[in-house]
Amino acid sequence: MKKLVILFVFASSLCYSQKKEAPFTKPKLVVGIVVDQMRYDYITRFWDHYDEGGFKRLVGEGFNCKNNHFNYVPTYTGPGHTSVYTGTTPSTHGVIANHWYDKEIGVMVYCASDDRYETVGSESGAGKMSPHRMKTTTLGDQNRLATQFRGKSIGIAVKDRGAILPAGHSANAAYWFEGKKDGKWISSSYYMDTLPEWVKSFNASKTVNKYLKTWDTYKSIASYTESGPDENDFEGTFRGEEKAVFPHRLKKLSKENGNYDILKATPYGNSLTTDFAIAAIEGEHLGKDDITDVLAISYSSTDYVGHQFGVNSKEIQDTYIRLDKDLERLLEHLDMQVGSGEYTLFLTADHAAVHVPSFLRSVKIPAGYLDSDAAKKAAAEFMQGTFGRTDLIANASNNQLFLNHGAIRELADFDHGDVVEAMAAWLITQPQIDKVFTAEQLHKEAYNDGIALLLKNGFNQRRSGDIIIVPDPATISYPKTGSTHGSGMNYDTHVPLIFFGKGINKGSTVKKTRIIDAAPTISVLLGNAFPNGATGTVLHEVID
Repeated sequence: MKKLVILFVFASSLCYSQKKEAPFTKPKLVVGIVVDQMRYDYITRFWDHYDEGGFKRLVGEGFNCKNNHFNYVPTYTGPGHTSVYTGTTPSTHGVIANHWYDKEIGVMVYCASDDRYETVGSESGAGKMSPHRMKTTTLGDQNRLATQFRGKSIGIAVKDRGAILPAGHSANAAYWFEGKKDGKWISSSYYMDTLPEWVKSFNASKTVNKYLKTWDTYKSIASYTESGPDENDFEGTFRGEEKAVFPHRLKKLSKENGNYDILKATPYGNSLTTDFAIAAIEGEHLGKDDITDVLAISYSSTDYVGHQFGVNSKEIQDTYIRLDKDLERLLEHLDMQVGSGEYTLFLTADHAAVHVPSFLRSVKIPAGYLDSDAAKKAAAEFMQGTFGRTDLIANASNNQLFLNHGAIRELADFDHGDVVEAMAAWLITQPQIDKVFTAEQLHKEAYNDGIALLLKNGFNQRRSGDIIIVPDPATISYPKTGSTHGSGMNYDTHVPLIFFGKGINKGSTVKKTRIIDAAPTISVLLGNAFPNGATGTVLHEVID
């Protein structure tokens, strides 16, 4: 009998101890890293050039989602950053592009612009910004609410939208880089009236000057066999350069390229971002207590380099080799300042990018360019011949047509539905157009897979256009040098998603994951409520 009593007491104490264990993990700091325009294959393609402390450390000690994709179109910077941190798609969060046509006021708007606020840290108008066009909360917002606003949320990026949208509505601060003549980090009066002393000190230190130098390859250019020849016909040049080849003499070229703005299209923009992020960790005392803070870092220069030189360039390879060193430096600082094992980090991208179509065509792979002038002329001729007037399109942007509803109401023999159906039927006959969808289709039809589902997830009923166009694969509206993005093809959707640090399991998966899964997963880890519009899935294999 005594043995049974002892066994019962032991079992009861064991159950009690298990009940006491909290169903969440509280790192001192969550660091979200978005690498702008990063294809997943940049991890595998350049793997042998990476050192042990950057990408290899994240993959080896963290959890690598190898088959991670965007689940909507369009794959642009503004929607990408927003989707990562809100855990949902443009259909819900409302950021449908970087710039879009506002149907209510009849003008193009920018995803982060807000004339109600002033620039802090500069005399320019570059700080007239806020996250007000983002309709839902972010990971940072929910952590602010969960900690009674004691946990900080700060966004940092060279691009304003890369700092503002991830940080959230209730952020303590968002900082971005204004190059031009001064090369300073600035903010908006949405967050503060004056820059903190640590930011003023960073700007005054002129750290930026050390990067205005010659950009040559980090390693021997002969070892960069994972990218194409340095001299080719598929890359853009800096103004003042005859050829897009190494070395790039940045100081000499700076006056013709916006002074300090030239750094944005070099790996040194990422290094400068790392410098500033480290200064923020120290200046804001991030991760110094038991209340979780959130730091959102976006590495924007990878996007500028990709747009200018293309995904197969020596420049993009060198940029990622150097980014690897910056990540190592950031991780070492986090280990030292916050504590190894005391922070949680995730790394992903806001979109990927297509190979330069002119390069693809040179190797017999189907690709092409949309001729916007020819398309406008053909559309005008069709409207005149069919409806007797040419002003039925109010705006064409982001592969969407916004119809002129006022002009349509003046038609005697046609209504809105007639115009939409006729335009859609005509568009699908045009060169380099693969598919055409109407707003009514995307609103009413239930799509379960394919490009139609991606378009539906990117379609916001209040903000999107009347007709959505899908160009042929690898067909873009862009110059014939450099890469771009925006489609629902794998070259634009397949991006990294790596989790690392406190509460994260080691491992990997080839199961398909989605960009919107990151925020719910981190929310469960923290024990916080999800961002209020989140539609992503918790990746249970990632967290303890």
